[in-house]
Amino acid sequence: MARDVVITGIGLASSLGEGVEAHAQALAANAAPTVDIKNFAPYPLHPLKPLELDRQIPKKSDQRQMEPWQRLGVYAAGLALDDAALKDDAEAKSQLQVIVAAGGGERDHAVDAAVLAGLRNANQPGAFLNERLMSDLRPTLFLAQLSNLLAGNIGIVHGITGASRTLMGEEQAGVDAIRTAQGRIAAGQADLILVGGAYNAERRDMLLLFELGGFLRATDFAPVFERTDAPGMITGSAGAFLVLESAERAAARGAKVHARLSHAGAHRSRRQPGSVAKALDELLAGFGPLAPDALVISAATGCAGITDEEAAAIAKAVPDARRTATGDLVGHSIEAAFPISVALAAAALSTGAAKEAIVTGAAHWRGEGAARLVKA
Repeated sequence: MARDVVITGIGLASSLGEGVEAHAQALAANAAPTVDIKNFAPYPLHPLKPLELDRQIPKKSDQRQMEPWQRLGVYAAGLALDDAALKDDAEAKSQLQVIVAAGGGERDHAVDAAVLAGLRNANQPGAFLNERLMSDLRPTLFLAQLSNLLAGNIGIVHGITGASRTLMGEEQAGVDAIRTAQGRIAAGQADLILVGGAYNAERRDMLLLFELGGFLRATDFAPVFERTDAPGMITGSAGAFLVLESAERAAARGAKVHARLSHAGAHRSRRQPGSVAKALDELLAGFGPLAPDALVISAATGCAGITDEEAAAIAKAVPDARRTATGDLVGHSIEAAFPISVALAAAALSTGAAKEAIVTGAAHWRGEGAARLVKA
């Protein structure tokens, strides 16, 4: 028999601010998003609201050696531990496993610009490039960009000594992080897991990559499900971590339970017309009967076609859904998009705004995911 998996800690930080209350209020009020349309024009994005890093990362030396996305992730993880009342529980942190959805390291834009500028006038471009890469890209800088250092920094800063895993693969990393954590606890392979991810959208290198792929919206903000003109993705800086726990363990320590995470699933369809809707149909059908008026939190990208199919799958599975797009509140946060959506759903259930919530998400290029949460 699978064990019940509950969410006992939520850590959220985004353009809306930080914490469960701020995000639950914004979700309930359908709050207007914070969007920067100037600094990265013509691409709008949702900038991170400034954080008091000292509250979760006390040592300045730790802050300095992390990149922005790592600081954001460590901060959100600390919020989740605080919310779960585990920050000062050394025994629990020795058992706590960490699963992180991470992207690649951040670029040194000054070095990139200098190398590209020099290449224009180099007599031997290949030799010039090799020389600059060897001298300008320091080994310590490279090591600081390793994706698994987010999990490492979470362990160092917050004193977690349990096992850790890092998953890469854009949005699907976030889906599989949640799916793996839920599955391990349900199967009795773990009792306590900290899971989530973080994404820094305020990076010109990532905007360039998404623009070259033809995914970014280059006009003013519009709601996710109203971006009928492809491309339609608006990214956002955000981080979310969740403390997942077996129901028995949570009850034994008298923990506050935000919601029960009953299902989490992933799919990876070959992208053809109709494939996204079919994948989500299959995932949602596997969750059993769904409340027709359940709250739906969608991690949809906003890209036309893909998002249309996600909307169709939601309407089919939950005909009277109260549908909210995470991107309308905080932007699309790639690896962190699905964890953020699950966190928002859990916050809504915790505050009594819903009794059942469905989370969906079709990635911008590959991968689909869904989850079901019920009131504890």
